[in-house]
Amino acid sequence: MTPIIKLFSLFSVYLLISWVSHSPKNTDEDFLNCLQDYNSVYDPDNIYTRQTTNFTTILDSSIRNLRPQSQYSTLTPKFIITPSNEYEIQAVIYCSKKVGIIMKVRSGGHDYEGLSYISRLPFVIVDLRNYRSITFDTQEKTAWVEAGATLGELYYAISKQSDTLAFVAGSCPTVGVGGHFSGGGYSMMSRNFGLSVDHIIDAKIIDVNGRILDRKAMGEDLFWAIRGGGGASFGVITAWKINLLSVPEKVTVFNVTRTQEENATELVQLWQSIGNTIDQKLLIRLFIESISSTSTPGNRTISVTFTSMYIGGVEELLEIMQKSFPELGLVKEDCTEMEWIESILYFAYIDPKEESTNILLNRTPLNPITFSKNKSDYVTRPISKEGLEGIWKILHEENPQKAQLQLSPYGGKMAEISESETAFPHRKGMLFMIHHGIEWNQEEDSQKHINWIRNLYSYMSAHVSKSPRRAYMNYRDLDLGTNNIVGSTSYKQASKWALRYFNNNFNRLLHVKAKIDPTNFFRNEQSIPSLWKK
Repeated sequence: MTPIIKLFSLFSVYLLISWVSHSPKNTDEDFLNCLQDYNSVYDPDNIYTRQTTNFTTILDSSIRNLRPQSQYSTLTPKFIITPSNEYEIQAVIYCSKKVGIIMKVRSGGHDYEGLSYISRLPFVIVDLRNYRSITFDTQEKTAWVEAGATLGELYYAISKQSDTLAFVAGSCPTVGVGGHFSGGGYSMMSRNFGLSVDHIIDAKIIDVNGRILDRKAMGEDLFWAIRGGGGASFGVITAWKINLLSVPEKVTVFNVTRTQEENATELVQLWQSIGNTIDQKLLIRLFIESISSTSTPGNRTISVTFTSMYIGGVEELLEIMQKSFPELGLVKEDCTEMEWIESILYFAYIDPKEESTNILLNRTPLNPITFSKNKSDYVTRPISKEGLEGIWKILHEENPQKAQLQLSPYGGKMAEISESETAFPHRKGMLFMIHHGIEWNQEEDSQKHINWIRNLYSYMSAHVSKSPRRAYMNYRDLDLGTNNIVGSTSYKQASKWALRYFNNNFNRLLHVKAKIDPTNFFRNEQSIPSLWKK
């Protein structure tokens, strides 16, 4: 295809998408016929219908969090599209609009509420599994990462370029880059480097009219919005350009566990005061759960694991710990120096001595997929000893090792960046974030476990941020409120959940949405709405 013909073809696609009628036909045949109109650019092997032999295999392959039928609709998609190029994504947008079917985009499939693969209305999934290329400019220390790549694939690719380059993002290797980056991207190095969104310098997005936009073309308002405001509200993000970060040849890690009998409660109290103020190259994260015990009344105790990464050597770490947190009793034997890429395995509970970094290319989670319910909170003042003991009591009400709290410290670089710099607002004044989680295996147990975590969340209201009570978008929670999928959503309705995720940035996100997607084509139960009234 000559450049002139190709340019005319792209321009024609753009005009068709821009002028499409919105009359909802909503039939399988209409949608397939529409895609067939794009035979010159569409690969039929990338279209999966419910009649396709491996339809269920493709659908299930990216589901990471099972949703109980008693709580959520489990309608399966009418189609799964696995596009190989941007023209195919343009075609899906056009045809979804034409027949009146909802379009969802999936990269890694880790959305806690499953919004990328379930819906109460007929829908199509655009699965970005084929959008996984990663290209580097080693002189500039930058990389373009396609949105369907996993964090593990990104980390592995970086490690093949250099031993002293890294990126700041999550600990779970099978999380997709697309959703993780657009929601913020917390890391074991965030106190030193900030979040993923703080190191994104460009992006490519396909908007509701099929336009392929980079940072210059989309403008600074939209570029601001997709860094922490969620990409699914504004279009299909196909790639991110990131700045790579310099790290030493060796970092130091440790996992130290203490129980209540070993003063765990007092150690958590102390950690609350130092976790966000200690040397910013050091991040100490807590994992708290109720476990069985033969030495305590009731045969239960609280276990607190202090999980840490220091961007430097062990001797420096021990000096810092002795000065700032000697009560933990950390000794050299607790610590291990390793390369940054090995720490990625370590925090994913993979022994770097036993496994090659090639395991990061595995897109299938190592642990069994379970039912789960998750929530999040931000803490601005230390929780009292009495408050912590109340939490322990509630943890003991659940099955041992089925529920867990993760306490992730803030401060450092995160506190130096203003709330309005990106759409991600949780910056200065945050001591730590809490991830509340519960997992179970049997569908029939769902309501019991969901009731338990809601009870814990209710108890926590006295101990966490207020007006609004904040939440992390990447730990999505539909209990906070939802939009109307059919018809408009008012400002009052959306603000119930959106102010928790975005605080003062919500109004700016509304204005960006109204400009980029005025008909609210890109929508889900917690997307930025187009139609709203104060």
